[in-house]
Amino acid sequence: MSILTVKNLSHGFGDRAIFHDVSFRLLKGEHIGLIGANGEGKSTFMNIITGKLMPDEGKVEWSKKVRVGYLDQHTVLSRGMTMRDVLKSAFQYMYDLEAEMTAIYDKMGDVTPEALEKLLEEVGIIQDTLTNNDFYVIDAKVEEIARGLGLDDVGLDKDVEDLSGGQRTKVLLAKLLLEKPDILLLDEPTNYLDEQHIEWLKRYLQEYENAFILISHDISFLNSVINLIYHMENQELNRYVGDYDHFLEVHEMRKQQLEAAFKRQQQEISQLKDFVARNKARVSTRNMAMSRQKKLDKMDVIELAKDKPKPSFNFKEARTTSKLIFETQDLVIGYEEPLSKPLNLKMERGQKVALVGANGIGKTTLLKSILALNPPVSGLVERGDYQEIGYFEQEAKDSSNTCIEEVWQEFPSLTQAEVRAALAKCGLTTKHIESKIIVLSGGEKAKVRLCKLINRETNILVLDEPTNHLDVDAKEELKRALKAYKGSILLISHEPEFYQDIVTETWNCESWTTKLV
Repeated sequence: MSILTVKNLSHGFGDRAIFHDVSFRLLKGEHIGLIGANGEGKSTFMNIITGKLMPDEGKVEWSKKVRVGYLDQHTVLSRGMTMRDVLKSAFQYMYDLEAEMTAIYDKMGDVTPEALEKLLEEVGIIQDTLTNNDFYVIDAKVEEIARGLGLDDVGLDKDVEDLSGGQRTKVLLAKLLLEKPDILLLDEPTNYLDEQHIEWLKRYLQEYENAFILISHDISFLNSVINLIYHMENQELNRYVGDYDHFLEVHEMRKQQLEAAFKRQQQEISQLKDFVARNKARVSTRNMAMSRQKKLDKMDVIELAKDKPKPSFNFKEARTTSKLIFETQDLVIGYEEPLSKPLNLKMERGQKVALVGANGIGKTTLLKSILALNPPVSGLVERGDYQEIGYFEQEAKDSSNTCIEEVWQEFPSLTQAEVRAALAKCGLTTKHIESKIIVLSGGEKAKVRLCKLINRETNILVLDEPTNHLDVDAKEELKRALKAYKGSILLISHEPEFYQDIVTETWNCESWTTKLV
């Protein structure tokens, strides 16, 4: 049974087309991976099917009474609400049903026997709905999901306004899973999750009986939970049965077949054109030439899609630093309250260190304290000499500049051609380069920020979740560039397959945090 049908969908922003005549059908129980390079329109597609965005052309039809759950990172959580309040709000429709049932009971004393029979029937239906949807064990359900995502360690009575980016994502995800919708729409759900909770979500989705559409650039995660791939490329949406690895094989084979057919057809076109040119003037061969011209005119010409620009990240390196990168003396990090025990950490030139551990324990706060962006609660940080630091923040504010203006602002001595070339090397097309940053996808925004980073001379890189939103090609290229980098690296990442080949050592922040994990 079809839950969602999309017919002849076309959409674009300005003169930049995103989809052209795309059709799609989602069946009950399908576990779909929606993949494609940054900027191909995956999040736009999600916004269209959820009604947040109206398409230029085409139809989106949901079957009746389908409950849709969408993990949207931009959802506003109101101050004054605890995590428990947010999680229990997943059952709001059931609380409403309970109130409706109570109102029906109140009516029963004043109605005729016939009307009473109808009311009892209504109450029976509501009662069954509440029982079947676990209404009477809501608190146990809330505790179970909260435990799975590590929220019980943070404390379910904590105000949502005081949460870190990762904790906030976990709350939204937990609420969504409690709602048990007929279809889950998940846009990069692992971006702010740590390894332990990615594993939990993986197991949850493997056993999930309803349908879901998942956008993710985490290939091992994708492979473990999906059974269908929809690939977005060149304004098209193509379906592949199986996991991501199988998609790659089939996609490559189709590409090779198309290229072979294109070469054969181009050879045939060349021969036909040559024959027509040589024979159209002669009376004896004019008819044969016209016949071949007709064949040419009717031919359905194969067009090869233009290869997308692949990113190339090469970090510019500054003069060597002193031996000491930083040393902390009884450093206690935090805000109103401490997030760590007194820390005595030391990093020296040439070290490449990954900071790992659960969300919300203070990894980003530690980076900011080392960089003197955040005052410590107590203690000292001593930094070495001749440091040229490149800092990639986990969350950066949107800019109203175009990509060109954003880079130019930082490197005013470059010509426009040099700015364009620098952005193109990061895998951005001309249309992206001329667009405002605010309309770009998360991955494209990250590439603009990386462009600024690689064009500045550095000898220390401080990177906070640099792979969030990046597509597979960009992630692989960033990994290569960081392995080749001669300077020192301090890196936060939740993807072991990304950082393990880069770093010389891993620091587990759970060993010094004051937070429960």
